[in-house]
Amino acid sequence: MAADLSQIVKAYDVRGVVPDHWDESLAELFGAAFARVTGADAIVTGHDMRPSSPGLSGAFARGAAAQGVDVTEIGLCSTDQLYYASGVLDLPGAMFTASHNPARYNGIKMCRAGAAPVGQDTGLAEIRRLVESWADSGAPAAAERTGTTTRRDTLEEYAAYLRSLVDLTAIRPLKVVVDAGNGMGGQTVPTVFAGLPLTLVPMYFELDGTFPNHEANPLDPANIVDLQQRVREEGADLGIAFDGDADRCFVVDERGVPVSPSAVTALVAARELARYGGKGTVIHNLITSWSVPEVVRENGGTPARTRVGHSFIKAEMARTGAIFGGEHSAHYYFKDFWNADTGMLAALHVLAALGGQDGPLSGLVAQYDRYAGSGEINSTVDDQAGRLAAVKAAYESREGVELDGLDGLTVAAADWWFNVRPSNTEPLLRLNAEARDEPTMAKIRDEVLAIIRS
Repeated sequence: MAADLSQIVKAYDVRGVVPDHWDESLAELFGAAFARVTGADAIVTGHDMRPSSPGLSGAFARGAAAQGVDVTEIGLCSTDQLYYASGVLDLPGAMFTASHNPARYNGIKMCRAGAAPVGQDTGLAEIRRLVESWADSGAPAAAERTGTTTRRDTLEEYAAYLRSLVDLTAIRPLKVVVDAGNGMGGQTVPTVFAGLPLTLVPMYFELDGTFPNHEANPLDPANIVDLQQRVREEGADLGIAFDGDADRCFVVDERGVPVSPSAVTALVAARELARYGGKGTVIHNLITSWSVPEVVRENGGTPARTRVGHSFIKAEMARTGAIFGGEHSAHYYFKDFWNADTGMLAALHVLAALGGQDGPLSGLVAQYDRYAGSGEINSTVDDQAGRLAAVKAAYESREGVELDGLDGLTVAAADWWFNVRPSNTEPLLRLNAEARDEPTMAKIRDEVLAIIRS
């Protein structure tokens, strides 16, 4: 097929509609390019439950094997299970998933050995150039030796490893509703939770990449309505929702009220700092709540602020030796998990914290949820740079206001802050605002939106 890779090679991964944007023939070229760029003798691959995933993953493996690379296929898995395999086997890895995107999409999340990220600046641009050249001129020459392909089941060892990182032995019995959204959580949750003092109420655990019940994106409030209702009906202690590839988790309390991912970040940060003797760096991106760096400092740690995006977080984790990192998008990164993100490990921390005391989850997280936040608000704009400049012009001369351009534009005052940043892939500006009280947050939010949308 004619390859327009500008549509599918994103900042951190490959993603597009199958077969409109890419297909198995391109996947095979990506496998060959991945082998060339990593220079590895062996790699590991995995895939989610989308109808196109087994074929794409198999084609990628063929492309790599033709370059003399041995391939370990772990088959159906969550993205963090692939990271586990990359870490424990010390091999570059490729996960076939489009995460929370609709069923017609698919993609590749790639990493180097030890789950180190592959992004535009760490190999993805080079992989793209090779695939484009081969798509025009023909497939690359095969190696003298074709690599082997073997299968390996890592689910049990992945689950055991996660449970070794969180002490759940003394928690009180809990009732938890889990919405897997027909994604990979339906396979991983029963194995990870096995033997724990939990009454599990499963929702949409059937693996179905057509997502018949709702989109597998728990950050969209419409997709957790079923979970919220079921938590209340069951009288459960909490609810947990996973996205399609089960690398992100979203939590609701016993009332069915969403728990801010920033509050989860702060809670887990406090627990990880306690594990590390009250010392360590904790990474947070610039749209997480003020609560996060406050809680980190209160627990003896050092907060470090970074741009939005997993490649930035992982790079900063490695540079600083951080013990934990969190994003407001519900990605959670752990030093003890090769600096990679795993929503399942964050979920185990929430269960351990809740089960280690007698109060409800709403009371437990209140100490970590201190401010009023807007959530992320997207606006479609024709001129991202022009609208961003207009916002900057409106605030740069105000007294008591600080501006920075680490990622888009962040404007902060004593009682509020907001960030506006452009999407990398769509004509959108994304606004996040926070203040010490709801009226102030609403005022700032509406003021900025008026400028963006004028």
